[in-house]
Amino acid sequence: MIKQCFQAEWLKMRRSHIWVVFMILPLVSVIIGWANYVMNQGTLQKEWYSLWSQVGLFYGEFFFPILIAIGCSYQCRLEHQNKNWYLVLTAPVSLAALFAAKLGVVATLLLLVQAFFCLLYVCGGLLAGLSASLPAELPGWLLRGWIAAMTIAVFQLALSMRIKSFATPVGIGLCAVFCGLGMYVLKLGLFFPHSLLTVGMGVLSQEGLDFGSNVVFLLMNALFGVGISTVVLRRLRKSDVLA
Repeated sequence: MIKQCFQAEWLKMRRSHIWVVFMILPLVSVIIGWANYVMNQGTLQKEWYSLWSQVGLFYGEFFFPILIAIGCSYQCRLEHQNKNWYLVLTAPVSLAALFAAKLGVVATLLLLVQAFFCLLYVCGGLLAGLSASLPAELPGWLLRGWIAAMTIAVFQLALSMRIKSFATPVGIGLCAVFCGLGMYVLKLGLFFPHSLLTVGMGVLSQEGLDFGSNVVFLLMNALFGVGISTVVLRRLRKSDVLA
């Protein structure tokens, strides 16, 4: 059931123009960060690490969370049009399977976005004339960023399935970005989904996480993901309609 739902959701995304947004936002974030790095190379002297601090700041702290919110809202856009939720609820498909399929599609898209961002980062560094080796922490930054992005996606998908408006969940996601930044500044970055992205990708601190910190990071993502999913599915089952 989940496989069939995934195929249907993927087909819906494949024939849309949302791919343009998924390419433009990482590109814009890298261009802005790269330009800032190039203009301040006198003070930013750690080469790849300094470049990451610039492109990662714009991408991981702002553009990536917004992109996740847009993707999740788009996933539920068709269902909210013309009261299509009525048709979905009459189909022999469980809400859990539908939620898992939508989340699986978003997960795949975010993985592709992370790969595209990595490519842009490497190309930007080569264009800036960096000769040192790539940071050993780079795979960890990207992987943890994807894991934290999945946690944010669960949150945004929960909102998008309940709220008819396309823009409202995106706006809530934007507010959550600033809340996450505040939580990180208060040293509470592990207790809010959006600040987990900041921690995982090393956006504001390029120091790698030790084994214990990685375990806590994974545990908190799992708790948020399972907790939010459980709550939203219970509420959806108790609702007569979603439209």
